Amino acid sequence: MNSRKLLSETRRTFPATKVHCQQPARILIVDVTSPSQTNTCSVLSEALENTLCLACALTGTCRVPLLSLYVVQNQQECLLPFTQVKENFARIEACISELRSLPREGCFPQRGHGVVQAVQDGLQQFKQYSRHTAAGSSTNSSVEITILTSQSSKEMVKQLEKKLKEIDLVSLRRIQVIEVLKRDFLEPEDAEQCVPAEEPSSNDVAILGMDIDVQTIEDNVISLEMLFKTWLHDYGTEREHLHLLLPSGGFSHATAPRTTLMCLKCDLQERLLDPALLSGTADGTMRAVDLNSPCQMAAWPATVLYKLRVIKALKSEGVCESVLYGLPFIIKPTTCWQLDWDELEINQQSFHALCHSLLKRKWMLLAKREPQNTSPNWNIMVHSYYIIIPSDSATLLVKAVAIRELLLPSTFPALLAEQPERVHGPIESALNSLEVEVAYNPLHLKSNLYKYLKSMLYKPLHRQQAQPRDQRPERHQPKQHQSRAKATVAPLLMAPSPAQVFRPPAVRRDSCERSLLPKEYDEFLQ
Repeated sequence: MNSRKLLSETRRTFPATKVHCQQPARILIVDVTSPSQTNTCSVLSEALENTLCLACALTGTCRVPLLSLYVVQNQQECLLPFTQVKENFARIEACISELRSLPREGCFPQRGHGVVQAVQDGLQQFKQYSRHTAAGSSTNSSVEITILTSQSSKEMVKQLEKKLKEIDLVSLRRIQVIEVLKRDFLEPEDAEQCVPAEEPSSNDVAILGMDIDVQTIEDNVISLEMLFKTWLHDYGTEREHLHLLLPSGGFSHATAPRTTLMCLKCDLQERLLDPALLSGTADGTMRAVDLNSPCQMAAWPATVLYKLRVIKALKSEGVCESVLYGLPFIIKPTTCWQLDWDELEINQQSFHALCHSLLKRKWMLLAKREPQNTSPNWNIMVHSYYIIIPSDSATLLVKAVAIRELLLPSTFPALLAEQPERVHGPIESALNSLEVEVAYNPLHLKSNLYKYLKSMLYKPLHRQQAQPRDQRPERHQPKQHQSRAKATVAPLLMAPSPAQVFRPPAVRRDSCERSLLPKEYDEFLQ
């Protein structure tokens, strides 16, 4: 705790600056040197392709702005130099197809330092890319590195600790070391157990003044896909997203002054993607969420500070789900780095106490959204209301609740106590024939959405045709390499659609593998 407090205080010495794109650039390093895996590249390619098609199809600022892809065999090779993900799905899909066509693991000797060299090379490449695009308005100020390996994560961390002591880590936000485990026959009912949670349980190893996040996941498409989908969350920590205002204790409900409030500082997180932001996104015609609307909240992009003032407590059994509407959002205690450690800790403890008390009392909270800064267009303020629902985790769920003006009259006929046997029997028989699940698992249902989005996004490369590997210009890799014919990339058939810590500067390393220079970036993108 003391080390984290020191890091938090260190970060507060830097003034808060508004960055155009707070999402970090991504470097994905795939280690295929271990003989314990047989289909990692195929499974990983499908999961990565699924996630990136979502990132490309979502309207608004791309949630994965920049991506670079390395593969480590007998030596590291950069399959994809830093590329803007938006509008470049065809190029990225071609590189993923090449990753999918790699020989099976175990064909390459383990030399131990290929991953570390890829990390060094990626950081150098990011530095050069940042210099090249410094004049633009969408420069990314940080990068995150994800390493997928079937080697021991502890051994990998030791290698990183030993070899990265002389690397400039100022722009590096985090390193993830993902140890991929093999399970040959995964039953559908076991799939959910292999999926990382929204905040995966992991071990943080502090080295070189930074944290290395160590995780273990199963070698299957669902687990890897959920890992990559964490990239779609908002990674901005410049400010909190939500102030939850509670009446201060010590007064009765009748005499408590309305101005005496307790403020819990929270972050909002999406539980699911808004389908309205995916439909028809090939031409960008869908309208994004109106952040100025008085009846909507949005966790992406987190540019508005919402204030919800709790006005009543409700019995859980007294809330009808028919009056709840809109997308649900998860409320968590904030991780805003501008708050000092003591305030973060007290805020988190207060939030946990609130969750525990609500669950114990079987209460929900009715909250009123406080108006944003008033403007001439809003002479009459339209108020929106929300229900805050507890769970058995340290999170709350918030959903919009209907108000008088929106409610339509409905009639609910009384249910007959006795049913005629001529209809009751067939209904009972039909219900008895259904398979009964203990709980709903959305991971078991597919809608062909990925196939549809890929068919809409995929556009053949007219300016750069696929070439055999031995005929292509030299890319970002060591001089010695094996020649492999590049797999032909066929267009996907269109399917019908139904619908953080501070990193002190270090000494720059003396030598590294050659990186693409700014001029070569232009040539590559041509």
